[in-house]
Amino acid sequence: MTPPAEKPFLYVVVCAAGIAADVGQLITTAQERGWEVGVIATPLAMGGFFDTAAVAAQTGRPLRSAWRSPADPRPFPPPDAVVVAPATFNTVNKWAAGLADTLAVGTLCEAVGLGVPVAVLPCVADALAAHPAYQDSLIRLRGMGVRFGEPYSGMPGEDGGRPGFPWESALDLLERR
Repeated sequence: MTPPAEKPFLYVVVCAAGIAADVGQLITTAQERGWEVGVIATPLAMGGFFDTAAVAAQTGRPLRSAWRSPADPRPFPPPDAVVVAPATFNTVNKWAAGLADTLAVGTLCEAVGLGVPVAVLPCVADALAAHPAYQDSLIRLRGMGVRFGEPYSGMPGEDGGRPGFPWESALDLLERR
């Protein structure tokens, strides 16, 4: 059994989007705000979307992506809150539908059922964000109390540069009452 964390424990769920390469910024900010952090990634995100070794070193914990067997100890204590960043079209839709086919989505489904606060920073292309299933998923998840940040498409701005991903805003969403 995993001993309880001395600080509040934050699960960070990372999905397969290019911006995931900078997830260390979220972890740093969370740690500065007094959180202990554990990272759960979708299987696709584990395939090179971010530096898994650096994130494991930064959190001091193994990354999770696959289900553990019942005999294995729990590597993380129960979450006090969850952040999903970046949250992809696929993950948002599967979560809203209750399709817990990965550890990441299963964790999100369970967090809602346990009443754990969840903040989401969507990273979805405009064309996908316009899809009716995605819009329905947002409505459903908001109805469950999930807190959403502004959508991020990753599209270049007028100056040709990409806007920064608002990592800190996920923590701000958790702190609002």
